[in-house]
Amino acid sequence: MDLSTVKERAGPRQFGPTDEMPLEYREAATRMIQFHANSEIMGAYIERPFIRQAPSLDRKLAVSAQVQDEIGHGQLLYRAAENLGVKTREQMLDELANGEGKFLNCFHYPLDNWYELPMIMFFVDGAAMRRQASLKRTSWEPYAHAIDKICFEEGFHIKHGEDILRELATGTRRDQEKLQEAFEKWWPRILQFFGPTDDQSTHDDFSQEVGLKTMSNDALRNAFLNAYLPKAEKYGLEIPEYPRVEYHEDRDHYEVYEADLDWDEFVTVAKNELPTGRGQIAKRRRSQDAVEWVRNAIESTPTGGETPATAD
Repeated sequence: MDLSTVKERAGPRQFGPTDEMPLEYREAATRMIQFHANSEIMGAYIERPFIRQAPSLDRKLAVSAQVQDEIGHGQLLYRAAENLGVKTREQMLDELANGEGKFLNCFHYPLDNWYELPMIMFFVDGAAMRRQASLKRTSWEPYAHAIDKICFEEGFHIKHGEDILRELATGTRRDQEKLQEAFEKWWPRILQFFGPTDDQSTHDDFSQEVGLKTMSNDALRNAFLNAYLPKAEKYGLEIPEYPRVEYHEDRDHYEVYEADLDWDEFVTVAKNELPTGRGQIAKRRRSQDAVEWVRNAIESTPTGGETPATAD
């Protein structure tokens, strides 16, 4: 199939492993799904310390389940990307461990305390859900299939994050002050979750032309803002002065001044050059090295049949 035919036929779940897709499509889809898979893995790494640090047994169990879910999501996505025939799952995992793989900006920063956890589990997961809901209509069918399962589980993660947020927001004065401090620290990073502005995005136009994406970065950012800014205010959080957010009363619509966001730091993050991000990547590399003997043992065991493309 040539590229012009792909653009003509592009639609929800239109293409699958039996279609002979052009290299441009396969590389773009691999880049997009690999980024998503890497982000699921690295998101689990910053949440993992709170299995120990959570203040109750119920919270520990819930965080533990969530971390396992995120790792599982990563594996599903690597498998969906692998079917494009550009990279193997092992290559993508090695690239992540070597610092070549890219992942979401928020996961380059460590979480310093319990008050910061709902910034990830509620706001970042909420932003992820906003993006993933639109990907149920992506043109690469194995990706959409994986997204069905991911969205189902992420819904529980968001509810858990919101419950932690509610508990802290209705807690002591100190709890409320620490929560506000965490929100002010993470809010600008969360607004950059969706990537560079449309006029600066390198891949946005092509991805939409071939149906891999159905919404632009700016459209997703504003959709998230309009859904989650009222939720933040509901829990008593004050929106920081910067980045400025303007409310358009005639449209009942919020819009962020994207020029107020620190795009220089974002570029440093995107290049995997932020010191805290390097630390996260090093943790991933050490973990991968530590379990190499397990992979070798599994791969040396004869198996039969074919591996399913995604969760069935």
